[in-house]
Amino acid sequence: MNTTQNDAAHGTRAAIASYLKPRSATMLVLGASCGLPLLTISNVLSLWLTDGGASMTEIGLFAYTLLPYSFKFVWAPLLDQVRLPVLHDLLGKRRSWMLVAQLGILLAFIGLSLSDPHTQLMQIALFALLLGFSGASQDISVDAWRIEIAPAEEQGTMLGAYQLGYRLTALATAALAPYVAQIVSWHASLVFLGCLTFLGMAAALLAGRPSERDAGDEARAAEKQLQLSGGAGATIGWLYGAAIAPFVDFFRNHRWTGLLILAFIGAYRLPDFIMGTVARPMYRQSFSLIEIGTMSGLIGVWVTIAGALIGGFVVFRFGVMRALLAGLIAVVAGNLCYALLAASGHNIVMFATAIGVENIAAGFAGTALLAYMSSLTSKAFTATQYALFSSFYALPGKLLGGLSGIFVDWFTSHRHLFDGFIPALGALPDKVVGFVPFFVSTALAGVPALVLFLILMRLHGFGAPSAKG
Repeated sequence: MNTTQNDAAHGTRAAIASYLKPRSATMLVLGASCGLPLLTISNVLSLWLTDGGASMTEIGLFAYTLLPYSFKFVWAPLLDQVRLPVLHDLLGKRRSWMLVAQLGILLAFIGLSLSDPHTQLMQIALFALLLGFSGASQDISVDAWRIEIAPAEEQGTMLGAYQLGYRLTALATAALAPYVAQIVSWHASLVFLGCLTFLGMAAALLAGRPSERDAGDEARAAEKQLQLSGGAGATIGWLYGAAIAPFVDFFRNHRWTGLLILAFIGAYRLPDFIMGTVARPMYRQSFSLIEIGTMSGLIGVWVTIAGALIGGFVVFRFGVMRALLAGLIAVVAGNLCYALLAASGHNIVMFATAIGVENIAAGFAGTALLAYMSSLTSKAFTATQYALFSSFYALPGKLLGGLSGIFVDWFTSHRHLFDGFIPALGALPDKVVGFVPFFVSTALAGVPALVLFLILMRLHGFGAPSAKG
């Protein structure tokens, strides 16, 4: 065996061994906890509201309850720099904020389980918003913990474990929750999901405590530059170190390329986020809850897990930029499969194919993008900078995703405009005809990300920009 083969074998063994470390097991459970609020809103609420008689426009607007995930960089500096009384001494900065966020998630589930979708849509929206805000806050602390607890070369496999846990939660929300709803009730389904919050609390309590840095140096530099002292100087210095220095640090490291990086991050998952809100209502037009739970849950979740683990391996073995390109191509293909599924009616084989392609693409691409964003953070601003990146990656898709139901209704009412491009539309019933051009459009939404990727690759090659600090 030559040197190249020895290096390849060693790299493969190291990637596999990284998955077997205890912190990877903790990351798996925390990943499941992070997936619970977001996937409840995107998977469960859309089906619950569909059965409750809500319109497609109302269901689409519920995507805006996920907007906290897109604006979490606004309050991330507080979680990055503020030390909670009592809890900080017991658990440290990251784990104490995790626990507080998880309490908010539990409260939101209690409120949802006591609400009626026929008469209390506004109340449901408020509790869903609390769920989204608490879930986004939990993400800030979990992401910072992950980046601080493991070295850079293990971030790909840590994210593979995170995605594995995340998709196990998808199994609960996409498969078990519909089963419980059909067999018992939606109330029982929401109570079941709420109880899963306690797993995340246990993981937060048992997780290792990483070494923590803050923005102290930047705060002192700001006080000195402004020639301020005393309480006013300390306050202004702290505000600069918490809220401004993370962004100054990022653009100091990457200069004008930082704008391209943020645009690429925002465009990368655009096809997924736009189509995600109406995917399950589309299923419901042709399939039963049991069929949806089996395909998107029991089958789709395991395929996504495979995609996430493969994505982590590819990032570790071949680098993040190659993984990003492969993931983007797969995501576009998955959206095109959904267009075929919408046109196929009650076709179980096509359902399984579309679910398989889209879910393995989502798992792979998600791991690649999160590893790329992790590579960009500085240790002194882990939570704030990563929250900025993850907010940008979700914001454009969430804004457009909230309009997805309106897009589908528009495509349905203007079906005559697309007959020349998609002749098969003429034979489809009104309840599904709008989904076909909609999913073709979401696939085309991947083109901007591809263009930005090629520009970044020309600037940096296949190596991701490195963070400083």
